[in-house]
Amino acid sequence: MGEKMKLYGFNNLTKALSFNIYDVCYAKTAREQKDYIAYIDEQYNSERLTGILTNLTDMIGAQVLHISQQDYEPQGASVTLLIAEGSMIPAGSTQVAHLDKSHVTVHTYPEYHPETCLATFRVDIDVATCGEITPLSTLDYLIGSFDSDIITMDYRVRGFTRSVNGRKLFMDHKITSIQDYIAQETLERYDVVDINVYEANLFHTKMMLKEIDLQNYLFNTDIYELPPKKRLDIMNSLRREMIEVFSGRNIY
Repeated sequence: MGEKMKLYGFNNLTKALSFNIYDVCYAKTAREQKDYIAYIDEQYNSERLTGILTNLTDMIGAQVLHISQQDYEPQGASVTLLIAEGSMIPAGSTQVAHLDKSHVTVHTYPEYHPETCLATFRVDIDVATCGEITPLSTLDYLIGSFDSDIITMDYRVRGFTRSVNGRKLFMDHKITSIQDYIAQETLERYDVVDINVYEANLFHTKMMLKEIDLQNYLFNTDIYELPPKKRLDIMNSLRREMIEVFSGRNIY
């Protein structure tokens, strides 16, 4: 964007990030599947999710105004943070104001199907900010906070703000892809696809883990307890599940 543009009034641009991860696991019995769901439910309860979102809020330079959290029966959790961020107002002398218009939410969705022996845990995080701050800088933190086998991300900048001379500004930071804000070492671990609509300031990126260490996907089972053919069958099942989730459609 070159030299920073002085704005008239508040920065009214709304930046919305939708961040979704999927964690896939193999649990061979109905009991193991239920135990896995209980484990995930405890591992990612509302208290821990609140900590993750609070750290995210600190990273983008915002202030938490209010927290609402809830654990559900039989499983799942939700957390919502109302946040405020600093926005520059270059009318007369420069001031800093807090806009109580932004929020961060997280919802978890553990699920399994008894016939497939697969359990898939989904986390949805949405960050909406108004003003200068953007949640893109937190992507590496979010990816590292969860066991992220598949990741889908949507980022959109909506509305416009005005410079002091009245010129409309529809984007206030450089972006060609969400990948620009993810560390290269992270990207190298995933197959990555972009679908971007630049005219609409709409960016979509999805990622799928390249390498699978089977032991990491077995719940309460040691890999050496399984014969080679069973290991191969499980690997194929996991990979098919991941490809379908990554593709967003039934393939097999």
